[in-house]
Amino acid sequence: MQHSLSIALTSAALTVLVFLLAAKVSMDNGYVRLRERDFNNGKFNSVGVSQRNALLSEIKERHRGLLRYYTGSAWGFSLTYRKGPAGRGLGLEDDTFSRTLEKIDEVHVKVLSTGAVRAAAAAAAGCEELRSMSHFEFLGSGYTKLVLKGVLPNGTAVALKSVNPQGVDMKRCVEGFGDVEGCYRLVSYKLIKEIVLLQRLQHPNVVKLQGHCYTSDPGVRVSAVLELGSPLEMIQLLQTPWEERFRVCMSLVKLLHYLASSPLGSVCLLDFQPRQFVVVDGELKLSDIDDAVAGELSCREDSDCTLQFPTRNFSSPCSADGQCRGLNEKRNLYNAFRYFFTYLLPHRAPPTLQTLLDGIMNSTGDLSSGINKTLEAFQEILHLYKSGQYLQNVSSSLLKDYVLLKGFRTKESNDYKCWPSYKQQSCLLSVHDMKEAAGICNSHSQCQGFTVDQQRTWTGRSLASFRSGFSDLIPDVNSAIYVKKGAGFRATT
Repeated sequence: MQHSLSIALTSAALTVLVFLLAAKVSMDNGYVRLRERDFNNGKFNSVGVSQRNALLSEIKERHRGLLRYYTGSAWGFSLTYRKGPAGRGLGLEDDTFSRTLEKIDEVHVKVLSTGAVRAAAAAAAGCEELRSMSHFEFLGSGYTKLVLKGVLPNGTAVALKSVNPQGVDMKRCVEGFGDVEGCYRLVSYKLIKEIVLLQRLQHPNVVKLQGHCYTSDPGVRVSAVLELGSPLEMIQLLQTPWEERFRVCMSLVKLLHYLASSPLGSVCLLDFQPRQFVVVDGELKLSDIDDAVAGELSCREDSDCTLQFPTRNFSSPCSADGQCRGLNEKRNLYNAFRYFFTYLLPHRAPPTLQTLLDGIMNSTGDLSSGINKTLEAFQEILHLYKSGQYLQNVSSSLLKDYVLLKGFRTKESNDYKCWPSYKQQSCLLSVHDMKEAAGICNSHSQCQGFTVDQQRTWTGRSLASFRSGFSDLIPDVNSAIYVKKGAGFRATT
């Protein structure tokens, strides 16, 4: 079975690579457009009339669903369907969709008309850059999309998303409608939605859209070029120091605070799983957003505004204007609690911060506080941690038991291990100051001293390497060693 899966994935990757490297890219007709006449001129003769009509209806519905993301006062325009001939409903045979996508790019740059944005827009990857990409690697695949790593002509490594021809969505569509090209158009709308959402939802904790390409010759093809991140590995993350786990949770809270009142209104992440996120330079970022929904749920009565989870149910009142106000925020926050906070937040935290962390766990676990209060609680903990105010009963007299050797470091080698450490084969921990480091060393029976240099964590704290011996010291003006009195060492030059 694993062999068959490998063959399928390899086949999918090759399909995309062939398209990227060999397809003729039409820059003049470079956006997805659906022509109803394609279904009526004999191009898809092998497909029955009822199947063609059903598929066309679904494609129109997907198209209609995208319109809500194209409107808004900040963008300065709106789009509506043009009425087609009598009896034919909405007309898609014109270039409405093409011009819409072009307009989005134009207005987007105009509204955010800073030098940095203009430069970024000019450097954005398009169809031509995709044809010149190299060093492809398979990253993953899902029901809808295939993700490859590639390198742009300027040397930037990026993630390339395309429709997965071997995915469940494509297979189900082809089985139901018997039209590969039509199904590709239908499935591609999820990727197009993701591209549009990434244009509208710009935040430090959402992956950056580096470019995109829509081609229609031959056939419709869609690709998105995204900022490259590392998959979020929860098992690995559980083994990291608390400071790094807190950073991931803090990143998530900032994201949810933004989504609660984004340019599109309240946004709900329907598929809220760790696999939807990546890590970029230590920051958690949302990378898969095609299942996001903007706007609160409509309702007629309070019972319509109910959230059901495996072990808990929550509800919100139905507002006078028929909206489940705050329901998206509650769904996002409770999912953050059950998928992230429960595993990452309280364990191995500084004891003096435990009460505050317990408060966050309780308030998010029963949704007694919203995202604003949750963000304030995280910011308070971050302040206490960065300032060192969380430290109690750490006396300066601890350093009297150590000899300070300025301008030296230890020879690189593995020493005793502690958990959780920034390095697996040694004991490397973050400290607010040397008093805290001395207290940690005194609590380790093996520790004979510690080394500090100019390395800093994301909070600005120092990294201290705790060691059981100092047989070889090397001159280094950027380092200092604190050695317990009576411990032997030998300096080398």
